[in-house]
Amino acid sequence: MIRGISEGQFACCGRIRPANSVLIVSFALVILALIGGSMAATPSASLVGPGSYEEKNISFTFEQSVQNSGYHMTYMNANAGNVAIKNYAHGSGSLKSESTLTYQRLNRQNHPLYNDYNDFTQNCIQFKEDVAMTYAPMKIAVGNGYYAANPLDYSSLLKEKTWVKNYRAGTSMHHEVEYAHTLDKELEINVKDNFNYTYDPVWEGNGYTQMKINEDVTDGKAHVGVLQSNTDYAGKLAKDGKTPLSDFTSLKGLGSGLISSAMKNPSIEIDEDYWGTSHIEKNMILEVPYYKKTSSDDWLPCCSGGYLTMPASYLGDAKLKSVKGIFDCTCFTAPTQAQFPRVY
Repeated sequence: MIRGISEGQFACCGRIRPANSVLIVSFALVILALIGGSMAATPSASLVGPGSYEEKNISFTFEQSVQNSGYHMTYMNANAGNVAIKNYAHGSGSLKSESTLTYQRLNRQNHPLYNDYNDFTQNCIQFKEDVAMTYAPMKIAVGNGYYAANPLDYSSLLKEKTWVKNYRAGTSMHHEVEYAHTLDKELEINVKDNFNYTYDPVWEGNGYTQMKINEDVTDGKAHVGVLQSNTDYAGKLAKDGKTPLSDFTSLKGLGSGLISSAMKNPSIEIDEDYWGTSHIEKNMILEVPYYKKTSSDDWLPCCSGGYLTMPASYLGDAKLKSVKGIFDCTCFTAPTQAQFPRVY
């Protein structure tokens, strides 16, 4: 199925500003590890009062094309905020592979002088792979010493394991092929988490997860699994469970903690295993949108119609009712004549 991967690279994340082969994926892992370290949460105190704007936008694009005859082992782990993907493969024989990885992690805080404050975060990862592998036992001579005269014997059946997780949405998808003699596969993963907070307050977010598979497996085992938590955390604002987005401590009332496991009473559970020779096509999409709006009464609320017309949140407050003449509205008396009569 090797046909090249170029189009649709930004389909999940939207077009973003770009950032300035044995085990080549290890290089990608190192870069992503550095990215993760550079995006430690920065307190919103770095914004100096009203009229401040701050934006952090990290993007990373990785493309590769590999042909190999011998033994291969690849590992990739990408984490962006509340979304993550992992891919691992190994085997002996021949390999032809093309893949791309697109990564974005965006945090923006806008605190204008005369409009509502707004804070926005977006994390997304896209991974696309087109791979053909054929198993064969291999002998590989290494160096010019003992192992040059006594080649290493590699006899490893084919394996590839991929999972994607969206922690805020409570979504997990897993695909694995092992003990295979041939594997011809096209794989596409899109995972995205965005959250928009306007200090009205309005909370609006969306968790999107997709795994698309088209593969042929010969003499092996294929597994497909999906879990969707019965309780999503679309309304929660930070993976650490302590701070919303970067450091919005005023939102502690939303609760804390994101989902670490969806195994307990999942709303969706799929577990499939296929042994032997199989052709498999899957397109799995889970989307968890979230919207919440709250409003508060102005201070002080108008009570021109008397105490009983005040908002219910004030009626049960004994302290307010104890302030005679103010919060019970008894100070209001309809005048019998104008205080300053019009003089003609």
